[in-house]
This record gives sequence, C-alpha cells and structure tokens, in this order.
Amino acid sequence: MNKTGKCLLLIMVLGMLMMSILSAPAMANSAEPPSLVILVINPPDDLSIALVSNEKQSEAVVRRVAWEGYYAFYSRDMQADGKYTFKAATNGESFEFTISGPLQRYNNVFTLNLSTQELTPGKYPLRSVLLVSIRLLLTLLLEGVIFMLFRFRKKRSWLVFLAVNLVTQGVLNIWLNSGGSLMPSYLIFALIIGEFFVFTAEMIALPIFIKEHKKSYILIYAFIANLISLIAGGYIISVLPV
Repeated sequence: MNKTGKCLLLIMVLGMLMMSILSAPAMANSAEPPSLVILVINPPDDLSIALVSNEKQSEAVVRRVAWEGYYAFYSRDMQADGKYTFKAATNGESFEFTISGPLQRYNNVFTLNLSTQELTPGKYPLRSVLLVSIRLLLTLLLEGVIFMLFRFRKKRSWLVFLAVNLVTQGVLNIWLNSGGSLMPSYLIFALIIGEFFVFTAEMIALPIFIKEHKKSYILIYAFIANLISLIAGGYIISVLPV
C-alpha cells in the first residue's frame, strides 16, 4: 500500500473509532435527557401536547428549531404502565393519539403528522440526509474560505482539502445524527468530543498530503480551521435541527 492509501486508511480507522466509542449512551450529563420527544414539522404557534393518560396531565416542554418543533416529556411524566395517551390542541381543535408498548428510558423519538393526525416511531424520511448535507456544506464553505485565506492555491491542495474534509466532517455529522437526542444542549458535548477526532485526523493527513507550504504552516491552518469550525458547529446546532 502506498503512502496515500495508508493515510486514507488511518483517517477511516479514526472515523470508525469515533463512531464506535461515542455511540455508547452518555449518562454523565448534568441534566436529565428527555424520555420522549414528539417531533412536529412546522408546528403552529399555538400547538400544545399533553400527556393525559396519567392522573396529572403533563404539558410537553416545547422547543422550536427552524422548521421543527420538539415536544419533550421526562421520566417524571411517564407514569402510565405501557400505554400513553396524548392530547394535541391547536386552532381551537384537539385530537388524541396513543403510544403502546415499552419505551426506552431516554430519547424515544416519534414524529406527529398534524394533517393526518398520525404518529410514527422515529424521525421523518430523509431527515438525516438533509441535515447532514446542510451541515457538511456549511462546514466546507467555512473551512474553504479559511483555506483560501491561508493562500492555498494549487489544485492538489484543494483536492486534498475536499477529500479529507468529506471523510472527517462526513463521519462526524453522520454520527451526530445517529444519536437519539434532538436537544442541542446534549449534542454540544458530542460535538466537542467528536471534533477531537477530526482535529487528530486532519492534523495528521493534511501535512502529509499537502506540499504547497511547510508542515508547520499547514498544522497552524488545521488547528485554526477546526477551532473555528467547532465554534461555528456549536452555533449551527443551536439554530438548525440535528
């Protein structure tokens, strides 16, 4: 195997290592993650969802991010035994829907279609593809501008930049989307940990592949670009669905 192949293999191994290590549920967060999140696309401002199968009707904790609304219930709310009935109300009308069967302790996600009043397990189709593509494109644009400001001009340098970032940022964003939680506060921790692997992979690969500048100069670029990308990634998580 030549030098290029070995380096690409190393990046892929680091990416798979990141996904395997970080895929385990993290229970050390300072705040309890939601037990159940009901995802609604473009929810009306007056939409409310309450758990009515218990003696105490619990209103969902609501968070809206871009075109999505998250209606969260916590373990203290989930007191019914195996069957949960919810009531959704909007525009003066209401309807009920039910979740049957055992739930996981945390991060159960269902999608509610208001037009059909149907609840389905998991997230809506192509959601992950859409969100990964958006975040990957924004990251490439941001780091591409920094790459240009560092006076990288050669075609080979740009091809290396694209190849390495598609692997590292692609793995990172796919992994972020594979987690159960939809709440940005919990995903920030995952982003910080995941960026450590991205830092490592890019600071190894870029100086090996790029010959346009000195290795020390390339390392400075890789550090600054990934630091800015980490900060921007935290902001993106706060304003776009994940």
